[in-house]
Amino acid sequence: MEPIIKVKDVVFRYEGEDEPVLNSASLEIEEGAFVVVLGHNGSGKSTLAKHLNGILIPNEGSVLVRGMDTRDENKILDIRRTVGMVFQNPDNQMVASVVEDDVAFAPENLGLPPEEIRARVDEALKLVDMYDYRLHSPHLLSGGQKQRVAIAGVIAMRPRCIVLDEPTAMLDPRGRREVMDTIKRLCRENGITIVLITHHMNEAIDADRVFVMSNGRVVSQGTPREVFSDIDALKAEGLTVPDTAELLYELRLAGLEFPNGTLTVEECARAIAAALK
Repeated sequence: MEPIIKVKDVVFRYEGEDEPVLNSASLEIEEGAFVVVLGHNGSGKSTLAKHLNGILIPNEGSVLVRGMDTRDENKILDIRRTVGMVFQNPDNQMVASVVEDDVAFAPENLGLPPEEIRARVDEALKLVDMYDYRLHSPHLLSGGQKQRVAIAGVIAMRPRCIVLDEPTAMLDPRGRREVMDTIKRLCRENGITIVLITHHMNEAIDADRVFVMSNGRVVSQGTPREVFSDIDALKAEGLTVPDTAELLYELRLAGLEFPNGTLTVEECARAIAAALK
């Protein structure tokens, strides 16, 4: 099956800058997958995210969304209907004083009939468990609730893919958990392709595929078990690893033996119990 997004040898530099932020970056994202992009600050991951729905256009190389080239100005509206974006600070995406009006903003701009807008708003708010807050002011919500409203605003566009650029960076642990539960449910239960840009390594454990970026290119990719099994390589890129992988890494250095690919909390607990017998 053709990938929903195909990034091929993309080079991008910001105006006035000599060094490219993206340097022959390439990756493919399968439809319906939960994909995580990792990288240290300055690795190019957020710049890559903005290429996935045509906010930024490559200087070289190409980005194809369901076969549509982001360079084609005639296709840019269709591309943005296919790939929605959620950013780090939900306050920057709030445009109305009532939650349901905020979610309705994008469908209204599409010129949809009122009954269609109503249906999309209700559907989107229910999908992110925020329907009961539809008449609240967005600015009185918690950080996690605001981010879920921002996600609902994108869902109301009926995209096939949602790119989330560090959506949990400004949230407390409860807010992060709310947002992560929401986006995983959208992927697993509703078939929406999720591309999560994050520096929280634990958020990558349940992904279908992980891409690691450094110096503007993809330096590692695979399942979470494959990527996080090479801890020395990740540390060489200045990255941390999930807490479970870090714990077993330190215990291995102390002389204990554990099977490769142990990643979840449950697997970690069983492995430690077996090693201590």
